Amino acid sequence: MGIAKEQQLGNGILLTKAGDLINWSRKNSLWWLGFGLACCAIDTIMMVNAPRFDLDRFGIMPRGTPRQSDLMLVAGTVTKKMAPMVKQLYEQMPEPKYVIALGSCAINGGPFYYDSYTVVRGVDQIIPVDVYVPGCPPRPEAVIHGIEMLKKKIMARGKID
Repeated sequence: MGIAKEQQLGNGILLTKAGDLINWSRKNSLWWLGFGLACCAIDTIMMVNAPRFDLDRFGIMPRGTPRQSDLMLVAGTVTKKMAPMVKQLYEQMPEPKYVIALGSCAINGGPFYYDSYTVVRGVDQIIPVDVYVPGCPPRPEAVIHGIEMLKKKIMARGKID
């Protein structure tokens, strides 16, 4: 745990690059916007925010508006009718912004893609996705693992956006 490429000096002084410090603070205070479209929203998004899994302990706080969020959790089947709303919410988020696709429906349309002409084959057809968490529905532990993968991706950027 700590800042990459850091130097520890005496008396509590720490030398590091500003970009590493900013990325470290970004990864430890993600504010998420839950965009639940189907059953994964109830089974997964509600569970990770409940006391048993409690994302707050990781510094990940739910927000009710995209203007205060930097992480969008997309769960469920994205239909062609809802696609413009997904894109609009994503565009309203401030930079830097991240997206996690939860469940097989959000990743590739799930079983509904083959039976319906109204289903989008994955949310990545509309907005860029940073991490995919498979499952139907994905377990809350898998969502937490996906968030940890996103944190590693944020730290690996190495520059300030």
